[in-house]
Amino acid sequence: MMPTLRKPAEVKRRSRPARVGALASLPLFFPLEGRKVLLAGGTEAAAWKAELLAAAGADVHVHAQELEPAFEALLAAGSIKGRFVHHRSCWSQKDFEGAALAIADAESDEEAEAFVLAARRTGVPVNVIDNPAYCDFQFGSIVNRSPVVIGISTNGVAPILGQAIRRRIETLMPESLQGWAQLASRLREKTLSLLDAGAQRRRFWERISDLAFSGSSAPEEEDHLAEALLEDARTSAAGKVTLVGAGPGDAEYLTLKAVRALQSADVILFDDLVDDAVLELARREARRMLVGKRGGRESCRQEDINDMMVLLAQQGKHVVRLKCGDPMIFGRGGEELDRLAAEGIPATVVPGITAASAMAARLGVSLTHRDHAQSVRFVTGHSRKGDLPETVDWPALTDPATTTVFYMGARMAGRIRDRLVAEGLSAATPVVAVSGISRTDEKRWSGTLDELERGVDLLGLEGPVLIGVGQVFRAAGRQAGQGEGFEFNQVFSVRGEIAGAENRGIRTLGKSAAI
Repeated sequence: MMPTLRKPAEVKRRSRPARVGALASLPLFFPLEGRKVLLAGGTEAAAWKAELLAAAGADVHVHAQELEPAFEALLAAGSIKGRFVHHRSCWSQKDFEGAALAIADAESDEEAEAFVLAARRTGVPVNVIDNPAYCDFQFGSIVNRSPVVIGISTNGVAPILGQAIRRRIETLMPESLQGWAQLASRLREKTLSLLDAGAQRRRFWERISDLAFSGSSAPEEEDHLAEALLEDARTSAAGKVTLVGAGPGDAEYLTLKAVRALQSADVILFDDLVDDAVLELARREARRMLVGKRGGRESCRQEDINDMMVLLAQQGKHVVRLKCGDPMIFGRGGEELDRLAAEGIPATVVPGITAASAMAARLGVSLTHRDHAQSVRFVTGHSRKGDLPETVDWPALTDPATTTVFYMGARMAGRIRDRLVAEGLSAATPVVAVSGISRTDEKRWSGTLDELERGVDLLGLEGPVLIGVGQVFRAAGRQAGQGEGFEFNQVFSVRGEIAGAENRGIRTLGKSAAI
């Protein structure tokens, strides 16, 4: 059946609520350079706060008759930016005068209450360490790439979660970012005076951002680089195209480079199966154009997609062609690159996790387990004419030491089985079929080659189906049985129930499970 053709269509981003959602607290960034901060206590916890405050440039007045060794060492080393002033006495009301903040490590609630009352009489915001009831503000977890500073707060209810979030963000922020942010600060006035508002300035800052996340260090002498970037921003109106792999579904499978491409795009041409969560990572102002192609369904012609990429790039746009999986594995990325090259349009590729790799990870199966398979093949399940591909070396696919993964083969499952058996592959060969890999509606079936057509029919054709053939998948069935009572010839719903499953004789599980 020939698919119905459709034209690329712009998809409006879902409108966000006009009102800001409820905030547990208001995040603020408070400059402290050269300002007085009162700190009561000589404990190790107080020392950590003192170091943090001084790193922001504060004059930290420490009131403590005795200091723990960690605090003594801190005062001896000094601060990288601010300074410490140690008073070997308890605080008094007059010590709050002129202070921007007041922090205490109190030994009792009575001591905390007295400190808070004194601070509030002078109108100074106060924090009592590890005692939220006496705090006007909290210290959050910090990612420091100054002048880029990221603060994370859970409002004191889940500090371990805050630390976990900080670690996740740290992986996204290369150490070299600090040098580029400092360079950007030095170049700011020059860009305002030499570049027009709008496209020129945006091109300049996008290029700086690309360099900041490239992993390379910012140059110590920036004059030559600055002039080159300024000239490029003034004169360059050429667009570009980035082919980006969105992975099989789960947005967490995106690479950092893919996220950066999405966040710098002017226009995104995306496939039907790209998850909304992936698109939510894109730049808010980017136009979103649906150009999906689905077997047997309403689809855009590849020629129309190519024409649109060329037209938009010629208008000076950064076009992201967002494809499921990897653009260069059954994604027709080669055809698109050829057309762009013929038009003289610069294009780059950001690879994505291909469905076969995601399936192996989800099943806990090595596609090249050395006891079972010494090679792996990715094979398309149909030709341009909608039939089995005759250019495939079918006899080679019967090698028992080879794992074969068929893409886009759901409608041809019966014919794939017949051809492999006819070429000599045992009908008892283990196979798996997975629909909607890594998505909320992921479903799995495991059985033998002889039963493949029935298994794929049980999965249904609503989502993309991947078929794996080979001895490595025998372990998948055994592991599943050990974990959840899952056996061959059963469909397994990973996240949630399958509608109508009981009527179809399909086993369902209401929770995530590994096989």
